[in-house]
Amino acid sequence: MIADELFDLAPVIPVVVLDDADAAVPLARALLAGGLPAIEVTLRTPAALEAIALIAAEVPDAVVGAGTVVRPEDAERSAAAGARFLVSPGCTERLRAAMLATRLPFLPGVATASEAIALLEDGVTAMKFFPAGPAGGPAYLKALAGPLPRARFCPTGGVTPRNAAEYLALDNVGCVGGTWLTPRDAVRAGDFDRVRALAAEAAALRPA
Repeated sequence: MIADELFDLAPVIPVVVLDDADAAVPLARALLAGGLPAIEVTLRTPAALEAIALIAAEVPDAVVGAGTVVRPEDAERSAAAGARFLVSPGCTERLRAAMLATRLPFLPGVATASEAIALLEDGVTAMKFFPAGPAGGPAYLKALAGPLPRARFCPTGGVTPRNAAEYLALDNVGCVGGTWLTPRDAVRAGDFDRVRALAAEAAALRPA
């Protein structure tokens, strides 16, 4: 799989923050049952790497990735845990080199045209647009389409069920990322039926 193919898996990539790795497998199964196979587990908690390993081992049909990759060692540890793609909120030369070294697909974060151009110069065309809302939202991405036709984005940060369709209507948006699919109160309570229902609604945002 290459990075651009992540965009074809589903219209929404759930951005998951897990406090307890024991919730990882039932959560992944609920998201998969709802029609969202790609799952980004953020490295914001101590449970993240274990959660990635559990999903990779026990839910093989899910495409589990690591998000909030901000250090070279994050990329290495995520790959070792079984992540199948990487996502960063921003990108430096060191971080890009580390993600590239894993041979995994990755979505490096950008918030400006200059950052996108720098990645295009290195042959990277699939990117995360973050933080999407504060950085200019759909209007900004629409403006980038003309001068940067090769760039495609996964907007994350401020994307909600109310504005996801507006992003997805743009030609240079391949998918969106959002945290609304896995409410922490539902995950803590083990309410995975709610997660599955939210995933099904998100999967219907755009025909598969």
